[in-house]
Amino acid sequence: MPDLIKRNFLGMPVSGEIREGSTRTDQKPVEELAPLMQALLDDPTIVEFGWTQYTPYFNDGDVCEFGVNELWVRTTEEIDTEECEYDSYDLELWGHPSLGRKRGEYRGEWPRRVWIELDYEGPNEDRYDRAHALSRALTSGSYEKALLDAFGDHALVTVRKDGIEVEIYEHD
Repeated sequence: MPDLIKRNFLGMPVSGEIREGSTRTDQKPVEELAPLMQALLDDPTIVEFGWTQYTPYFNDGDVCEFGVNELWVRTTEEIDTEECEYDSYDLELWGHPSLGRKRGEYRGEWPRRVWIELDYEGPNEDRYDRAHALSRALTSGSYEKALLDAFGDHALVTVRKDGIEVEIYEHD
């Protein structure tokens, strides 16, 4: 039997069995994203970046909750490539064609196995780290309410030096 929780709402006592709803991450002020985004906007090599955000229609029987997906980045190298057409999947950070990567390996036994980053391979480790810092912040869950309020659900968000564009994002 659940514990009885004593609360008040607008000064009135609330009694009964209260089931906690979503286990959402505590939200941070959206202003904390500004320096992380500005670091990419100030980089002359980065042309645009963005992410998708949506509530899935199906989650294999689990609750469907709004989330923000991994950052993608387009650099001058991808813009200058005529023979290749990139979409946002090709430009996600885990396999980005021009940001480089950090080699790593899993250590330990399941379930305590952890990913250990080793050495960086690529043209600019600082740029790589700045992009990953923004991606970690966006996907942490700490800004979901602000991002949902600003850009809506089922959205492809593209950030450029001259502004932000939002398109409807079609997904399964």
